[in-house]
Amino acid sequence: MKTSPLTTTIEPPRGWMGLNTAELWQYRELLWFLSWRDIKVKYKQTLLGFAWAVLVPVTNMLIFGTIFGRVAGLPTNQLNPFLFYLAVLVPWTYFSNSLTMSSNSMVQDAPMLTKIYFPRLYSPLGPLIANLVDLAIGSVIVLGVMLAFGVLPAATIALVPIFVLMMMLTALGVGLLLSAVNVRYRDVRHMIPFIVQIWMYGTVILGFAGLPERLGAWRYLYGLNPMVGAVEGFRWSLLQHRMVEAVVVDGVERAAPVMTGGEVALLAAAGLPAIAVLLVLGLWYFKRTERIFADVV
Repeated sequence: MKTSPLTTTIEPPRGWMGLNTAELWQYRELLWFLSWRDIKVKYKQTLLGFAWAVLVPVTNMLIFGTIFGRVAGLPTNQLNPFLFYLAVLVPWTYFSNSLTMSSNSMVQDAPMLTKIYFPRLYSPLGPLIANLVDLAIGSVIVLGVMLAFGVLPAATIALVPIFVLMMMLTALGVGLLLSAVNVRYRDVRHMIPFIVQIWMYGTVILGFAGLPERLGAWRYLYGLNPMVGAVEGFRWSLLQHRMVEAVVVDGVERAAPVMTGGEVALLAAAGLPAIAVLLVLGLWYFKRTERIFADVV
């Protein structure tokens, strides 16, 4: 984009990705406006308002804790099953909501796209920031449940932002790709719930079934799914000092950590290549098709 005292010339992006960081910084206030808009739209004219951010994770906790913890009796690493599941459901809810909203963002912003110019990248990025409000509320709920069961947070709680960043980057990469495809093919909006559901089975449900622990060293191959390291790391950061399993050493049963810090780091690192691929692919396709958004949407 070129600016003079009289005119502003908008040109198609150039280069491999056409990412104009100077322009993104110039329009930075718009990102906060779009994020705040998403927050208001999400809870506008609702009976419960922000209480939905509490009701959803608590309801999921009761359902999963009862089905998997009480009925199925799956192992929960010596933790109360409701706390064990809640510590994963909260970050997953953030990711699934962010991915869904980001993937639909370009179609929802069609009136803006056809009337004014702004960095299109901010449209799928805004929901990721807006949903941090729900994640913060959900995290407070997790801390409250921890205290209710007499569990204090571990010092590793300081690592939570790293795993949140992994979730944001994963949602951004997929959101950029799907939002651009969604402009051309509206079938995508019908596919998104299936993508999220299948991804949940491959991340959360298999994790609840104790698959990572049973795989041993193969868990790092399972960690190629970037959300595995993100949600497992989120829970570990809060509860690692209470997540133990019984092992027999010299004929004596002792409690041992389920996952060490090094194992969590390797599991998270296993997903970094996938995050990088998703980001590069999503950004490349988004910038490649950006010039036709206003004409097609």
